[in-house]
Amino acid sequence: MQLRVLGCAGSAPGPGLPTSGYLVEAGGVRIVMELGSGVFGALMRHCDPFDLDAVLLSHLHLDHCADFSALTVHRRHHPAPPYDVTERRLPVLAPAHAPSRLAAAHAASRAELAVLRLEEAFDFVPLAPGSYRVGPVEVEVAAMRHICEAYAFRLTHGGASLVFSGDTVPCQELVDLARGADLLLADSAWREQAGRADYLHMSGREAGAVAAAAGVGRLVLTHVLPWSDRDGVLADAVTAFDGPVVLAAPGELYEIG
Repeated sequence: MQLRVLGCAGSAPGPGLPTSGYLVEAGGVRIVMELGSGVFGALMRHCDPFDLDAVLLSHLHLDHCADFSALTVHRRHHPAPPYDVTERRLPVLAPAHAPSRLAAAHAASRAELAVLRLEEAFDFVPLAPGSYRVGPVEVEVAAMRHICEAYAFRLTHGGASLVFSGDTVPCQELVDLARGADLLLADSAWREQAGRADYLHMSGREAGAVAAAAGVGRLVLTHVLPWSDRDGVLADAVTAFDGPVVLAAPGELYEIG
C-alpha cells in the first residue's frame, strides 16, 4: 500500500500548499481521499483522474471537497474520455447529502443547479459506520466528532493498514479504529489552546496521544492550519507518542506494509 500526500493544509490553502487530499494505491486500485482546494491539479501529476477507482470524502467542508467540482468538469466535459462515464460511474463514498451539497458547490446558477445531476457520472454511496470495499481494499468507517457529519477511514489490504482521521477532536471511536494500524494520518490543526471555544480539531499533542493509545506504527500529522506553528505541532506530538512522527508535506510518499 502507498500513500501519496497531494495536499495537507487545514481550513485554507497556503502558498504551494493545497488543502486536504491523499492518493492511496493498493491491490491495483487507486483511491483519492478528500479533494480540497488545489488537490485536483496535484492529483493529475500522479494519476489520470479517469483511472481512479473511488473517491472518499470524510465530510463536506470545502477544504476537503472543493476540487470535486474540478473532477466533475473533467469527467463530464473532457473531449476524449477513455470510456463512457455514465456507464462506468465513479464510486464516491461520502455523507448522504453529498449529491446536493456538491452540486450546489459546482453549479453557477439556480437554473444550472435545477438540471445538474452529478449521479450521471458518479455513484454516490452514503457513509455510515461499518465496512465497505473498493476492489480488494477494505474500507472501515467510523463516525468522528466534528461540527458536521464526519467520518474516519481505515484502509486495509494485504496485511497493511492506514487510518485517516478526517477532522475530529480526540475520541474513543478514533482510538478503536486506529488500533494497531501501520500508519495514522491525523488531524493536527494547531498547538494547545487553553480555553478554546472552537473545539473542532486535534492539537499535535492530542494526535500523539491518540496514536499512543491506539498503538500505531507511525504517525503523520496533517491538516495543520497555514498560520499554525508547524514545528511546534510536531514537537507537541513527539511528547505524547514515542514512535516515528512526521509532518505531512505535498508530494511525500509513504510505503505501508
